[in-house]
Amino acid sequence: MRTSLAFPKQKRLWMFALMCSQLAVCAFAQEQTIGFHFADKRRSVTFPFEWHSNLIIVPVRINDSDTLNFILDTGISMNLVTDPEVGRSLGLRYFRNVNVLGAGSGSPLQASVSVNNRLWLPGVRAEGQSVVVLNQDLLQLSNYVGMPIHGIFGFELFRHFVVKIDFRSRIIQLHQPEKYRYRGRGEKIPIVIEDTKPYVYASAVYADNREVPIKVILDTGAGHALSLELGTSDQIQLPDKVIRAQLGRGLNGIINGSLGRIEKVRIGNFELEKVITSFPDTTSLTQEMARNLNRQGNIGCELLKRFDVVFNYPKNYIVLKRSRKSFREAFERDMSGMDVKAEGHDFKRFVIDNVHSGSPAEKAGLQPGDEIIAINDRMTATLHLSDVIKMLQRGEGRTVKLFLKRDGQFVYTEFRLKRMI
Repeated sequence: MRTSLAFPKQKRLWMFALMCSQLAVCAFAQEQTIGFHFADKRRSVTFPFEWHSNLIIVPVRINDSDTLNFILDTGISMNLVTDPEVGRSLGLRYFRNVNVLGAGSGSPLQASVSVNNRLWLPGVRAEGQSVVVLNQDLLQLSNYVGMPIHGIFGFELFRHFVVKIDFRSRIIQLHQPEKYRYRGRGEKIPIVIEDTKPYVYASAVYADNREVPIKVILDTGAGHALSLELGTSDQIQLPDKVIRAQLGRGLNGIINGSLGRIEKVRIGNFELEKVITSFPDTTSLTQEMARNLNRQGNIGCELLKRFDVVFNYPKNYIVLKRSRKSFREAFERDMSGMDVKAEGHDFKRFVIDNVHSGSPAEKAGLQPGDEIIAINDRMTATLHLSDVIKMLQRGEGRTVKLFLKRDGQFVYTEFRLKRMI
């Protein structure tokens, strides 16, 4: 039997989109027999996470697997394995096939469901878990994060624990909800959990001082700062200055749209200025789902990382405590006009994936498929993809020197970074 599952929410790795958090939980809820719990009698667990491409990556084991890398997503309603090799290596047995629908122009993806699995995190375990495994790794998350990525999960962890994320120290703390009491200087802000996702009410302030109320998902599976969907409110409009951009990739293809800056975003008593905001092109699926859920978009980790964040799903609140180091950092994006991905068995081969029209990269003659051998006199073999992206994201007017390989020939070029939005 094949079932169709829709993924209407947009998310991205910086601007790389994962259309997965809207996966319907109802079809498999009865199969999640035992939820996440501490492996022994303790009140809390602390473990580190990796931070790449504005995404939280945590260690997970499935059954007797080696340690796998999963993206922690506040709203994804099941355990999604994006690398089918994991299922093959574990010899998973499947009892149902599903079609996965999402944003983009391609055909639905096919996946299979395995039940009664064990999941392990440091100090945490769960039995009787369903796992959805994509039949093909079309998302290519590893290439856009720069390290092996095997899957995405989250809701069950947030549902069973109070989750504190310390972005600066790269630490996650899990607490028993019934014994947790917040003590600190952060601001407690109400949230609403709907269809496994946490929503918060905020405001978007435009340059003409129009303040637009927005209901948005708090989305740790998204690397951008803010995404707003046109058509979900008459008051949500494009800013005066925007650029067209390839915002990312959905499960079913490329997602295009516009980028602009919202003058201010207000959450609780916090106010963030000049927030880069994406406005994805609307599709009948995303627009219909957004209207039905009465939401206007989502907030991702580029904004959330400016705080220490406590998620308390059982008590319906979050706590935001501003980070002294990063709260006032300017919101920036790529200033080169090119997208780079990592290839090779160790993800140390950096290849230009896309070049934007009229950008410094295009004017310098860069082409998709060019391999970056060195950047600013540093060999890329010594760098992580995140390092390369940072070099292209800050310092308007700074010269970037590139040593490239193109069709077997070596090419040198340079250009100056330019803020395009």
